[in-house]
Amino acid sequence: MRRSLSISMVSVSRRSALAGALALAACGKKAETAPEAAAVSRPAKGMSLPQAVAGDWRLPADKARDPWRHPVESLEFWGLKPGQTVVEFWPGAGWFTDILAPYLAANDGKLIAADLEPTDPAAVEIVEAYRAKLKAKPKIYGEVEITAFGATSGPVAPAGSADLVLFLRNLHNWMAAGIVEKAFADAFAALKPGGVLGIEEHRAAPGDVQDVLAADGYVQQAYAVRLAQEAGFVLDKTSEINANPKDTRNHPFGVWTLPPVRLTSPRGEAPNPSFDRAPYEAIGESDRMTLRLLKPAV
Repeated sequence: MRRSLSISMVSVSRRSALAGALALAACGKKAETAPEAAAVSRPAKGMSLPQAVAGDWRLPADKARDPWRHPVESLEFWGLKPGQTVVEFWPGAGWFTDILAPYLAANDGKLIAADLEPTDPAAVEIVEAYRAKLKAKPKIYGEVEITAFGATSGPVAPAGSADLVLFLRNLHNWMAAGIVEKAFADAFAALKPGGVLGIEEHRAAPGDVQDVLAADGYVQQAYAVRLAQEAGFVLDKTSEINANPKDTRNHPFGVWTLPPVRLTSPRGEAPNPSFDRAPYEAIGESDRMTLRLLKPAV
């Protein structure tokens, strides 16, 4: 089912889909500026995860999304603990980094951000904005190591060094780019035996044939699990923490019709001021799978 399209058709589609994926890879980017450094509290040594989520260094617009993304519950489900080495793939504008980096810095841990491979101007802009964000507040974020993940990238972290790897709403982007299998393989290589892969992803309705490019941004849960298993992972457990039964998945501009992106016209076109957003605001953010997978201990 995954390779039902011809190679030539998939290659052309992936090039066009990747352009859109890069444009939305940092969909959490905000025009709103962060609080001034002097007014921001420095994370306390040994801070708890709820304290990290409540931190005043996080933007109000980011905190407003907590009821949809459930950061405390999700990170606890994946097993985040003090002293861990965590790899976050494609952190975008840093929505989860704002929680992970301060928490790990205050608890003798380490965050590795496997960011976009800087192969074009759009990717370079996203990576540089992320670097600037971290550099502006080193006492908040600590020493985050930035590596790269992409079609030609090397290891995202030293082999067998990570306790936890996170794929946060990016499977559809990697399917569009034709690098989803590489993502799982790179994560597997980075993890210690017994390490955890945590996944949050827009969830397609079960039973349909999976679009190999995930053009609407949705991925079947069974398909995601199968990709992980093919890379050597074992499914540990699933959660409905990030489920949204109101999401019909039938939206004119794919999942990006919903908050937080809120498209009112196809990607690349000017916004449509007459588009009725009310039904999509009533839905809220997408229905999402939340998965915990393990790299076998032996």
